Amino acid sequence: MQKVNELILSKAGSNVELIPVIAKHLIDSGGKRLRPMLTLALAGMFGYAGNGHVILAASVEFMHTATLLHDDVVDESDMRRGKLAARKLWGNQASVLVGDYLLGQAFKMMVDVGSLEALRILAEASAVIAEGEVMQLGAAKNIATTEAAYLKVIEAKTAALFAAAAEVGPVISGQSAEICAAARRYGMDLGLAFQLVDDALDYGGSSADLGKQVGDDFREGKITLPVVVALERGSDEDRAFWKRCLETGDIREGDLDHAIALLRQHGAIEETILRARHYGGSALAALEALPDTAHRQALADAVEFCIARVS
Repeated sequence: MQKVNELILSKAGSNVELIPVIAKHLIDSGGKRLRPMLTLALAGMFGYAGNGHVILAASVEFMHTATLLHDDVVDESDMRRGKLAARKLWGNQASVLVGDYLLGQAFKMMVDVGSLEALRILAEASAVIAEGEVMQLGAAKNIATTEAAYLKVIEAKTAALFAAAAEVGPVISGQSAEICAAARRYGMDLGLAFQLVDDALDYGGSSADLGKQVGDDFREGKITLPVVVALERGSDEDRAFWKRCLETGDIREGDLDHAIALLRQHGAIEETILRARHYGGSALAALEALPDTAHRQALADAVEFCIARVS
């Protein structure tokens, strides 16, 4: 990870002064680096001896950082990882363009590795993530969103990059299709669990847990799984409340507290945590197809770390 971090900082540089300033603002803000760790662990598990896993891990983190810069603009977020979002400091245009620059750097690094299959996997993930963002726009402010539709959004928007980050490790190590598929399944399910935990924390956690303000999903009109569950279990009066707040954006003083009370009344936060645990268990099951090494234990620990955020 030290080598990955060094590479990230070096590739975030540019002669255009604003690019490294904005990039480092987010890179240095204490992200968990879970995605690049998946690439490192799943290459190390098979004794990969080259430097490609370090380069791909840095590429994965650049892809993630770019999506955060873009997301904050789309969602009009004010905070990211406990700091003012880049868009609040330098504007939307600069944030989007620096995100584009980081994506370009990510793909340049992928090419340097020389694995066409790894490049395909990560390029496909980039396209799927963008599709997920567009799907989320369609689901936002729409209280008719179903659980299946929401899970499809987060599979694309969040879990796809976890899956790709995990899969490229065994790919560059020359492993079988079965091994690569197991790694991908692990990453996908971990990503789903991770996002569902975030969904629960947005209504039941703290700003320290989230790195953003509690209730941001509510203020931004996002339909997440806790809301979907509460809508399914609630009354017509409850539905009218969610419609006013999330569809029309008419949020009044005390509405967030009322929303949290409704979620707790209908067990929606607990249900979301249960779903996160389900996907965490599925991720652990996928690991059973991989060699029983210290790397596998580290990957299992990553699942426990994810779920422990709501324990």
